[in-house]
Amino acid sequence: MNRITIANVPTKIEKLNFFNKHLNKTVFIKRDDQTGMATSGNKIRKLEYLLQDAQNQKCDYLITSGGIQSNHARATAVLAAKFRMKTLLILKAGEINRMEGNLFFNQLVGAKIKLVSENEYRDLTPMIEELKEELIDSGHRPYVIPMGGSNGIGAQGYVDAYYEILHQEQELGLVFDTIVVTNGSGGTYAGLSYANKESHQNKTIIGMSVLNQSEEAVHDILHVLTDMNQYRDNHFCFSTSEINIIDRYIGLGYGKSQLDELKFIEKFAQEEGLILDPVYTGKAMYGLYNELKNGNFQESQNILFIHTGGIFGWTDEKINMLFGAV
Repeated sequence: MNRITIANVPTKIEKLNFFNKHLNKTVFIKRDDQTGMATSGNKIRKLEYLLQDAQNQKCDYLITSGGIQSNHARATAVLAAKFRMKTLLILKAGEINRMEGNLFFNQLVGAKIKLVSENEYRDLTPMIEELKEELIDSGHRPYVIPMGGSNGIGAQGYVDAYYEILHQEQELGLVFDTIVVTNGSGGTYAGLSYANKESHQNKTIIGMSVLNQSEEAVHDILHVLTDMNQYRDNHFCFSTSEINIIDRYIGLGYGKSQLDELKFIEKFAQEEGLILDPVYTGKAMYGLYNELKNGNFQESQNILFIHTGGIFGWTDEKINMLFGAV
């Protein structure tokens, strides 16, 4: 498939001293937080394919959805502005909707924002169809991108990332037997898992869920994996046993933080000089640390954690929880 080239890739792979110091385990990190600035993180890899598809269809208006501080929504809005397209973001309103973080950047680049309740957000399909028809009636050509950019097209971005990792293994002279990634809408995990089967590498791919319980997360990933076949001329079948999702670190729920999670992120930052976010990578790294501490992943010798970005998730609420109100 063709794609627009935007991301700064390949992203670096670095060894983490934190895990060797505290747990005597070898863990590396792939810096997909450095794919760009306002477009940083894993979403840009997916959007390279999705925006190409939108341009192929001569669309001029992007519609997508996410939480109030969605990284995907922010990346979509920024790239739409870059390519002179308009954006409609359907965002699930939180208890507090301050103009900060990703929400601020959405507004800054001119995205149209529609806030919806949690009940409305559970099934957005009728609303999206209605809004799409309104845009068509207004003379636009809308293109709908699913939450997180997670479909058979968007997931191609992490097929690319997987093959990028294989090339970097040769350069580094080592093999990663285990890849750990945050799992939200499932597209990043699906891309890695698909390429793992396609390349016959048999690595262990672990998804640390920050959104759904494992059963629902696996269902979403299987849906994306099936959709991917049509774009790669394959007929792969995937079973639930091939998908490894850990849901023990969702905590209070998506986007909600606990003090021990934030304290871990602080300690990690002070010892590694590397910033994680409280919504995605912070919870996932916290989960990896505790899994290793509890004696899991005994067979994993070289673990690669993919940093999927999200620094704009540090809102006032989370900063005040960690350091106290200023």
